[in-house]
Parts: sequence; C-alpha cells; structure tokens
Amino acid sequence: MANNKPYLSIVIPCYNESENLKRNVLDEVYNFLTKQQFSWEVVVSDDGSTDDSREIVKKQIKDKKGFKLVENPHGGKPSAVWGGIKQSAGEFVLFTDMDQSAPIEELLKLTPFFKDFEVVIGSRGMERENFSLIRKIGSNVFRLFRKSLMLRKINDTQCGFKAFRSDVARHIFPMLQFFKKEKVVKGWKVTSFDVELLFLAEKSGYKIKEVPVIWKDRDIAKGKKKSYLKESKEMLLQILRVKLNDIRGLYNV
Repeated sequence: MANNKPYLSIVIPCYNESENLKRNVLDEVYNFLTKQQFSWEVVVSDDGSTDDSREIVKKQIKDKKGFKLVENPHGGKPSAVWGGIKQSAGEFVLFTDMDQSAPIEELLKLTPFFKDFEVVIGSRGMERENFSLIRKIGSNVFRLFRKSLMLRKINDTQCGFKAFRSDVARHIFPMLQFFKKEKVVKGWKVTSFDVELLFLAEKSGYKIKEVPVIWKDRDIAKGKKKSYLKESKEMLLQILRVKLNDIRGLYNV
C-alpha cells in the first residue's frame, strides 16, 4: 500500500484523456498496485486539459488511496511529466501513458533491474499490435536515422514506459532544451523529448537498461492526436537538434 515515502512513484501525464479515462484505466493501475508488496504512489499530472479530464480524474481517484492529481498549466507532454516528477516522492519514478498501451503489469519486468541501473526503459520490439504498416515502416526509418547519430545501443527510445532513479530524473529533466524555449505550446506537443532525455542520461554516465514489454495501441483519445507525417517530421528534426546542441556544447552534464 502507499505511504508518505514510497518506493515507486508512477507519473501519468494527462491531456484531453476523457475517452481513455472512461475505459477505467486508472482502475487497472490501482487494482494492480494494491496487490504489490512495495510502497507506491500515483501522480496524475494534467497538462491543462480542455475537456473534462480533470473532473473525471478527481471523481475516479476520490476513493483511491495513494493517488493524487497535479493541475498544471498547458505546456506539452514533457512539461506534464516533469510537473508530476516534481510532485513525486518515490525512490524511483516511472512515467507511463494514460492509455495503458504498455499495461502497468509490465512494470514487474522493469523492477528487477532497478538495483543495477539508474534508468530502465520499456521496449516495444518490432511487433506492435494495432500499429499500422506505415507507422511500423516509419518507426524503422526513425530508429535507423537516430542510431546513426546517437544512442546506438538502444532500439526503442519512444516507448512511453520509462523508469528512473528519482535523483537522476531530477538531474536530467531540467536540462531538456524543451524547457529553455518561451514559445507558446499548442496541443499535446510530444516531440522526441525521449531521445534527448536518454541522450542526456547516457552522456551523464548513467546506466540504461532496455527491457522488452508487451505493447498494444489502446489510445482512443482524439483530442491530442496530430497528423503522422507532421509528427514524424518534428521528431526527425528534434534528433538533429539534439545532435547539433551537443556539438555546440549546450549540454552541461
């Protein structure tokens, strides 16, 4: 059960997740965690949702001990994740997507590595259920391009199922270039912040373990989606920015 100083904090970023919330995904998380021996907390970190997500979360967590809602101004997914981490108290912190495409049960595949690694990430592998052919092809292109420039030992940087030792997360998140811009964010701006995050972890000398997890696209929330081509272009450009930022010496680890 949860306590004031949990072993694990689970941060779930939220932006216009009404449809996913109505699938009772928070019940899935709660029912799993109440059966575990370690102490935990769940931080739902809302990113200024414009639908009724906040109201739904408040209603659904009212009787869930160990759950809390953090209400942030709109800033994009990295901002929501960081906002949740700052309000977390666990020795380790996992961030996972509201849609639970990687089910919370997959956490048990990550925890055995917490002892020897500062960063433990889920990997979706090549077969991704409910992933369209064009997305599978695009994912391969993205991975090959990214590996040619950085993080050569990591196959999947984009799986939204990542755990960090808490002090490590607090060290590297503020270094993300995402937080160094004053541009107004519109919509659920994701970018490939995961690439920069893992690059900073590797550059800082932290050990990273990639663990295969079950992943099936369960996201039915329409309020945060954007065109795949636009998303892909942004992600490829972000990889180049990370490489250029490193060459320019912007990352002081």
